[in-house]
Amino acid sequence: MQTEDQQQRSLTREVEAVQIPSGEPIQLPALAKVHITQQLGGSYTVMTDYGLARIDGRDADALGSDIAAEAAAAEEAAQQSKAAEPSGETPDEEAIWQQLRNVYDPEIPVNIVDLGLVYSMVVGATENSANKVTVSMTLTAPGCGMGPAIAEDARSKVMLVPGVDEAEVDLVWEPAWDQSMISEEGRMILGLV
Repeated sequence: MQTEDQQQRSLTREVEAVQIPSGEPIQLPALAKVHITQQLGGSYTVMTDYGLARIDGRDADALGSDIAAEAAAAEEAAQQSKAAEPSGETPDEEAIWQQLRNVYDPEIPVNIVDLGLVYSMVVGATENSANKVTVSMTLTAPGCGMGPAIAEDARSKVMLVPGVDEAEVDLVWEPAWDQSMISEEGRMILGLV
């Protein structure tokens, strides 16, 4: 468990972040004081003088977290090294679901699968025989400005699965999400049981 000192940081450089819940991009200046409130799924939710913000894992070095920065760099390198041509390999559906379990709403410490936000995941083939994964998901609130950021996080994590050549994440609003959709594990984390 982290101590208060470990969670309180000063940014070592300027960082582009996403304001929560509006989803608007913001610049956090070097030496700004931040308090890490959540670090799940490779990103960081921080409290700043400007309000709550999400810092991507690729910028973890600004928080002094070399390990997270290395992991994010490895993830990005894996994405970039994927061949443009279809791999021919069949993606493992459980591996796709596991990657989706690495995506978090920055305000809630439960992954999007256990929150019940993912309605479907389909692996299909495109016209050029590429393996395309299509995910339909929703948000806890339709007006959440973080939707595009969460959807892109899900798309990029799905792309890490061997055999996935393309990924698309669609935000849908029907059926409307409610707390009954949270898994038992998610309810335990949130203290709802």
